[in-house]
Amino acid sequence: MKKKLIWWLVIVVVVVAAGGYYWIQRGRSQEITYRFEKIDRGDLAVTISATGTLNAVTTVQVGTQVSGTIAKLYADFNSVVTEGQLLAQLDPTFLEASVNVQRANVDRAKAQLQESQRNFDRTKELLAKSMVSQVDMDAATTDLQSAQASLRQVQASLDQAEVNLKYATIKAPISGVVISRNVDVGQTVAASFSAPTLFTIANDLRQMQVQASVDEADVGQVKVGQSVTFRVDAYPDDEFQGTLRQVRLAPVISQNVVTYNVIIDVDNPGQKLMPGMTATVSIEVAHRENTLRVPLLALRFTPSDSAALRVSGTAGTSDRPRQQQGDSMRMRGDRRPHDSAGAAGQWRRDSTSQDRQTREGGAYAAEREVLPAENPPQGEGTRARVWTIENGKLRPIRVVRGIQDTRYAEVIWSELKEGDSLIVGSSGGTTQQNQVQGQNPFMPRMGTGGGGGGRH
Repeated sequence: MKKKLIWWLVIVVVVVAAGGYYWIQRGRSQEITYRFEKIDRGDLAVTISATGTLNAVTTVQVGTQVSGTIAKLYADFNSVVTEGQLLAQLDPTFLEASVNVQRANVDRAKAQLQESQRNFDRTKELLAKSMVSQVDMDAATTDLQSAQASLRQVQASLDQAEVNLKYATIKAPISGVVISRNVDVGQTVAASFSAPTLFTIANDLRQMQVQASVDEADVGQVKVGQSVTFRVDAYPDDEFQGTLRQVRLAPVISQNVVTYNVIIDVDNPGQKLMPGMTATVSIEVAHRENTLRVPLLALRFTPSDSAALRVSGTAGTSDRPRQQQGDSMRMRGDRRPHDSAGAAGQWRRDSTSQDRQTREGGAYAAEREVLPAENPPQGEGTRARVWTIENGKLRPIRVVRGIQDTRYAEVIWSELKEGDSLIVGSSGGTTQQNQVQGQNPFMPRMGTGGGGGGRH
């Protein structure tokens, strides 16, 4: 019996200890800690990211219109050439033979033309003496015209053969740098439906361009003349500058993704950049200098109904607490605020009075929002709301925001001023909040802004 009694006593002690620990933890879980950041002034820039390829502004592919064997090469990779400079020579043997054949045909046609001319003159004299008929005169005229046409035809063939012979000598069409050579001496090139490419010449590598692909969701913000910065893998520590010159209208569709090509002019005085490099581009579509800006976490923060219940039933002091960057304000169930200059305040809650005051219009109600005397501008920016604590209560403040970057948003209109502190996140209060919201207490919270701000 004694052993059983001892075991029962042990069990009771364990149960009581577990219950006490549970209530202690529950009380701790009801603590809500808010984090604050201040409004400040600074620069804002909105950029669009894209990827592209570096190319020379003018690139010419040098080919050949005639077939033949490469006899000589006078240029190689990276050769600096001038317009009209000799690049390569095709074997002219067959082309010269074709020219000689056409010249012989021209001589034959000239002889036939001379014979036809003599027959025409003779027939004309005989017709004047009525020694031949008009039919003979017509035949002599036709023979003369046919000889003239034959001469023009073979002359055209001779001109074509001479042009082909001239094309056997490959010359540079522009001044620049040879960035590609696709043939070697002894290689046979065949020009049939398309001209084979022998060389690729870039006009001037001191001036280059980036052809970047911009997503259709961002192309509406891209305008000619915007400043561009980009980096290449070859020089990860260097940032290069450029100017957007053209937005091409032709869409590029790949796997149902629509992009548009934009052309960016780039100066390359040191010729560090090379054709074909992949560029990671940032296009600056908007910029503000020394503007009032609010942290994005403050715009994303939204207190839960439970957090509003905790603060709405508090009769706080008349002064707004001052919070420094990164300071926290803890709302605890055992004390009132220390003083108006403190960075944290602690209050005691009564759930019954909380529910009553919330129904009557607590701090969470929209009608409690205090607005500036002036109305917000129409058609400018996006309306949003931020939160602060004033007189011990959560207070929403309306703002009209403009452009934003990855951390801040521009404030176009609001009663806020530089140095004001706003709530950017909270932590704690998970048990009671989840019970109020009807959620599983073991599920992740969404809406209290814990850790990094609340919902959008």
